[in-house]
Amino acid sequence: MTLTRSMAFMSTGLAGVMLLSFSLSVQARELSVSTVLPDAFPWGQAAEKWADLVEERSDGELTLRVYPNSQLVSGDQTREFSAMRSGLIDAAVGSTINWSPQVPELNLFSLPFFIPDEAAVDAVTGGDAGEMVFEAIESRGVIPLAWGENGFRQVSNSKGPISEPGDLDGLKIRVVGSPLFQDTFSALDADPTQMSWTDAQPALTTGAVDGQENPLSVFDVARIDQVGQEHLTLWNYMNDPLIFAVNQQVWESLSGDQRTLLRETAKEAGEWEIAMTREEESERLAAIKERGVTVTELSDEQYQAFVDATQSVYEKWTPRIGEELVEAAQSAIDER
Repeated sequence: MTLTRSMAFMSTGLAGVMLLSFSLSVQARELSVSTVLPDAFPWGQAAEKWADLVEERSDGELTLRVYPNSQLVSGDQTREFSAMRSGLIDAAVGSTINWSPQVPELNLFSLPFFIPDEAAVDAVTGGDAGEMVFEAIESRGVIPLAWGENGFRQVSNSKGPISEPGDLDGLKIRVVGSPLFQDTFSALDADPTQMSWTDAQPALTTGAVDGQENPLSVFDVARIDQVGQEHLTLWNYMNDPLIFAVNQQVWESLSGDQRTLLRETAKEAGEWEIAMTREEESERLAAIKERGVTVTELSDEQYQAFVDATQSVYEKWTPRIGEELVEAAQSAIDER
């Protein structure tokens, strides 16, 4: 082989290696996924499950990197949707509560005592109302893919049992940054105090606030009973569905196969997480009781007293959420 031919062969081989390297770098893509809670909680496990499924089935073309504890928005979970819409976050497994300031329709799930049980949740998310909610999200530059579940939210406090609206009179209750929550607890004559979850636990420890509201999974894993929350009332006053979603520009930049992969794995991860969350509910409640927490369960009459006490909130917020959407959800609940 002459020197010229040898150099040409080496040049061709080098070009091939460079082309292959460039091709692999173009094909491989990592998307950031924001979530509020880490994988000690079902919420965080949902995001990790999604990432695992994508990794298993994408042949290295696409990976999801989960960032828990709202770290991509400096701990402020209410900024998550805006950050995803603007492209600072590629994707998220987020709460309808945290996204509701930017998507008013999501307040549907926070209407007090509107969604009574798991069958009602499934009827709403799986029917016309769920499609309307997804359309509202998509109209704001984010592509919703699937539902998850943070669960029904219960109320706890350090002062005493809550079995009627009057028991909340004057109690300082930590709530998330949603005006609807402020209105709900104000209607019950409580003193709602908005703060992030990062700030909530120290506030509960010092007694700066008397109580909080969260699903049993959060109460259990975060050991909220250890910060003075000795009284827990099961009132199912609202449900907090999770939503798997992707920034619209990111979505449009993906191939058809990648979109299909993301949607199918999101649905699978969501269904897995919903089933797990519900199956573990009774075990979590038993564990909470074993730790000495006083648990109050409401009779039908007691429950109705809370419904009546918060009727003004329902009437105020229904127009903001959308009459048509609320009616569609109510029909789904009635027909479940």
